[in-house]
Amino acid sequence: MDEDHSNSGFLETGKADRSVWLMKCPVVVAKPWKSQTSSSSDSQPVAKVVLSLDPRKPDDPSSMQFTMEMAGSEIGNMPKSYALNMFKDFVPMSVFSETTQGRVAMEGKVEHKFDMKPHEQNLEEYGRLCRERTNKSMIKNRQIQVIDNDRGVHMRPMPGMVGLISSNTKEKKKTTPVKQPEMKRTRRDRGELEDIMFKLFERQPNWALKQLVQETDQPAQFLKEILNELCVYNKRGSNQGTYELKPEYKKSVDDTAAE
Repeated sequence: MDEDHSNSGFLETGKADRSVWLMKCPVVVAKPWKSQTSSSSDSQPVAKVVLSLDPRKPDDPSSMQFTMEMAGSEIGNMPKSYALNMFKDFVPMSVFSETTQGRVAMEGKVEHKFDMKPHEQNLEEYGRLCRERTNKSMIKNRQIQVIDNDRGVHMRPMPGMVGLISSNTKEKKKTTPVKQPEMKRTRRDRGELEDIMFKLFERQPNWALKQLVQETDQPAQFLKEILNELCVYNKRGSNQGTYELKPEYKKSVDDTAAE
């Protein structure tokens, strides 16, 4: 029996104790990183992490501040500096990899989890970038197509409509419309949906989940994932039961309204 085939059902745990970091980064950062690593054969660093520590409180974890500095030439007007918010409490997780031969290996366990966001001094620049992405996503190229078939083939009733169309007016009144099953909503691209969300919050500051589902035509569960990243949920007060943007995103939306 071939050695690769015999070991394909086992999990390699040689790196199980290695510590790794899990980081959630914006789409404007993830896309350039992905394109840079896929197009370049050399493993050049894409960013560096700077750790600032208060020497007066060396044993206090809260005195540590992490900063992500982008390396090399970046694409467009993407901010170069980001803050990394470290989470203390999270579910224990591990990182796995799989080769094309089906060999599965454990690459390490997650020691720190970070949420990456632009620094306050870069919020204006980041807001401008979000507005550009929003404007591009709202542009729809409409096309007019001439149908050569003049025999009405494209006007035939679709499946499920047979029995609903009648030439007799009285029969139409008696016919009870058949309720069609609810169409399954298709997920948009995550970056495109974020742009649409920023555009909606420019229109009004508070939205209920049901309203956003109707406006975006997206699955509610998928929409909640985006809302948990961009918004805060009001549990009480005059806006109870609605979402509003987090403070770091409100500034860019206010700048857009001012323009």
